[in-house]
Amino acid sequence: MPPEIRGSAVVGPDQTLHVLVPTRAMAEVAEALSPRVRAHPVDPDAGPPTGEATRAQVWVPRVNGARLPEKGFLEALPRLRLVQLMSAGAERFVGRLPAGVVLCNARGAHTPSTAEWAVTATLAAQRGIPFFVREQDARRWSFSTHRSLVGARVLVLGAGDIGQAIGRMLAGFDVELTFVARTARQGVHGTDELSRLLPRADVVIVVVPLTPETAGLVDAAFLAAMPDGALLVNAARGGVVDTSALLAELTSGRLRAALDVTDPEPLPAGHPLWSAPGLLLTPHVAGEVPQTEERAAATLTAQLRRVLAGEPLANVVDAY
Repeated sequence: MPPEIRGSAVVGPDQTLHVLVPTRAMAEVAEALSPRVRAHPVDPDAGPPTGEATRAQVWVPRVNGARLPEKGFLEALPRLRLVQLMSAGAERFVGRLPAGVVLCNARGAHTPSTAEWAVTATLAAQRGIPFFVREQDARRWSFSTHRSLVGARVLVLGAGDIGQAIGRMLAGFDVELTFVARTARQGVHGTDELSRLLPRADVVIVVVPLTPETAGLVDAAFLAAMPDGALLVNAARGGVVDTSALLAELTSGRLRAALDVTDPEPLPAGHPLWSAPGLLLTPHVAGEVPQTEERAAATLTAQLRRVLAGEPLANVVDAY
């Protein structure tokens, strides 16, 4: 686990805390915390920071599509000590920040909405809603029977905040729930048991972070172990799933899928996933609800309070 990093490593007790934020609204929220806070809205795509913004000790990338900016942005921030993400996913930043800069994510900020999407997509796919929507568009009254979520055997790959929230939401459907994570513990199986567990799963919901260990985890062998007609739901990152292997299973009609993320992403026009049978596809919107920005702002203010008080930082992902 990353070492404990205290707020005093970001800013001294009497110093002004300069924060780079993606929006004016977030700047107002940050500055309302304390007279010591100066917030500077910046757009990394517009070039490196200038003026007083170059004194920033904290950078908050935008909520959607956060990535490292072009060369020159970080080099313009010699006092930078903390990058506070507004998402749980940190794969674009881990191991790529300058020495002395701590990386924290927004673990928990998007848990309710992402879990809600996973359950929504699972229920819709099971009950054939995508099929009926297409039939409605074609003005066809096509009676057909589809699967049920009630009583299904659901394997959730990822037992963190989002996985546990999915489990709570599924409780009303009387599913047979199995949690799998990297490390086995009470109530959670280890990934080394997947070959035994997958053949019994009607639905597999993936909510693991993208790391070197999980990249391509859902490969041809993983998918082959799932029973005929099973549903794969990916609310994690596209790189966790081998796209070619999934396409082969969808094209054959053996498996079904619901994806909020893809590899590549955004999905290019003409990519075979667009027309793959048995696929429900959304454009990485699982965490996006009207409350998203409010939750992101709450994550930021809570972290800035820790910084100002010299307390341990929360959700440290990568540290010097």
